Amino acid sequence: MSKASVEEIKLASAGLRGQLAEQFADTSTPNIPEDSNILLKHHGSYQQDDRDRRAQLTKEKKDKAWSFMIRSKMPGGRITAKQWMIHDDLCTKAFGNMRLTNRQGIQLHGVLKGGLKEVIHNVCHSGLSTMGACGDVVRNTMGPAAPIKDKVHADTQKLTEEISQRFLWRSSAYADIWLDGEKVEPTWIKDPEVNPAVRQVTQTTEGEDPIYGKIYLPRKFKIGVAIQPCNDVDLFSQDVGFVPHVVDGEVEGYTITVGGGFGMSHGQLTTRPFLAQPLLYVKRAHVVDACEAIVTTQRDHGNRTERKNARLKYTVQSMGIDGFREEVVRRLPGIETFPAKPLHFDSVEDTLGWHEQGDGNLYCCVYVSMGRIVDVAGGPQYRSAFAEIATKLDLPYVVTPNTNLIIADVTPAQKDLVNEILAKHGVVHADDVGFTRARKVAHACVALPTCGLALSESERALPGLMDKIDPVLEELGLANEPILFRMTGCPNGCGRPYNADFGFVGRAPNKWAMFVGGSIRGDRLAGLEYKSVTGDEIPARVRSILEAYKAERQPGEIFADWFGRTRVKGEEPTPEQFHVELAERAAKLAGDKVAEAG
Repeated sequence: MSKASVEEIKLASAGLRGQLAEQFADTSTPNIPEDSNILLKHHGSYQQDDRDRRAQLTKEKKDKAWSFMIRSKMPGGRITAKQWMIHDDLCTKAFGNMRLTNRQGIQLHGVLKGGLKEVIHNVCHSGLSTMGACGDVVRNTMGPAAPIKDKVHADTQKLTEEISQRFLWRSSAYADIWLDGEKVEPTWIKDPEVNPAVRQVTQTTEGEDPIYGKIYLPRKFKIGVAIQPCNDVDLFSQDVGFVPHVVDGEVEGYTITVGGGFGMSHGQLTTRPFLAQPLLYVKRAHVVDACEAIVTTQRDHGNRTERKNARLKYTVQSMGIDGFREEVVRRLPGIETFPAKPLHFDSVEDTLGWHEQGDGNLYCCVYVSMGRIVDVAGGPQYRSAFAEIATKLDLPYVVTPNTNLIIADVTPAQKDLVNEILAKHGVVHADDVGFTRARKVAHACVALPTCGLALSESERALPGLMDKIDPVLEELGLANEPILFRMTGCPNGCGRPYNADFGFVGRAPNKWAMFVGGSIRGDRLAGLEYKSVTGDEIPARVRSILEAYKAERQPGEIFADWFGRTRVKGEEPTPEQFHVELAERAAKLAGDKVAEAG
């Protein structure tokens, strides 16, 4: 009997129900079948195993060390102190820590099968949800992290919540399996009358979802909202992006971009990363309807035979941007659309440290190494610090797209106490961080030991790599330059390496493909410079490029602009030719210095 495809599994699932309730009630086994794991993703969880132990367990002829990852869905990364502490308490069911994600969510890794229902139940009762945090649906909607109190930031946050509300899948399976049929709605569902079908318990499991149909989307679907000139959500990496157009301090409408996405497969030329393209502009009242037209176009035209080519980026490429736009507009009868507005972004970086919110209060953006909320032995006690602030001061948090954490709504009288708590636990921020500017924005995906797709390390490797790159930056006088380093454990690109100045993509243990030439603005793809480099080789490869940058940069020119200006145009050189050229540039620089000294 042939193995059922993902599409067949979804179709036969009775609204993503499958046998999940029965399987999680069975405590005699530590895991579930793979077809159920496919359905489980739509509920916000992945089945995983501890790959650090896999080889030894196999040698001992024992089963894998199975566990589950649970992902909370938080539009715009917003989370209250109470919700934070519920997640902190749930760490006892996981590995004792939690991971902030670059989609502004929270992941708990290492939850055993018998504890999954309790974790999901508690997340939902905190006012958040795991529903649709994974799977072939619209994922967590990202938004500007800075909690600035003005009309534009308020509207973008409202939009993330409206989109999240519109695209929740509607089967009662989620409530029946995890909540015993209880109607529990996320706090960001403000107005169910906007779309009454959004309620989690509104239809039988046999019904057809009004947006997703019976087989949902061909693949995952990611949405982000950005305010110019800050591109913290990495707009061009998103399936759909929204940028507000502001007139006299009010949001008039949004420019929409489509077709971004970074997943690919090594050596398969039919897969590749794409940056999103401008689609159109619509007035504010019609933005969510326009988003639905895009989602349903993907539902009906996306590739359902080859999952590697099923993301929206391939649909846009196959239909052409004009053809795709025509189909979207056709699904918006009576709604006027306009040409996209020009877009300009400066950086994907977070602004660390203290800032005014605009309402008399302050916020503090705190650097969190790789987004891991853990008490580091001999290092920052992140978990204890944020738990104490949440408990003593009841301040809300915002998870940033760079996996840092913002402490929001701090009154001037509370600032010193926040600083005191952070200092007591060894957590530093802003100028106290003591890292290069590149280090502050460097990011890696989780990868090993929990991700089943990882080919190499990422989160556990990048800090050590930056330990070697930071001195190079310091020596070359580039410590304060905006240079973006990202790493991912496999070519799916969850760490978003393909638009970084330097991106490292896992190929095998201690081997990465090295991409160079993206942009700190997030608006340009990097090119493959080396198919495979080891961790020991990377600092020297990076150094040779940085030496050429230092020698040839114009006054005030950032790395991304230098690379775009000096890269050989026309026929692309091989990596070997490129680095021979860099060596020649460095040698000339050394010769010039000797001549000057003489």
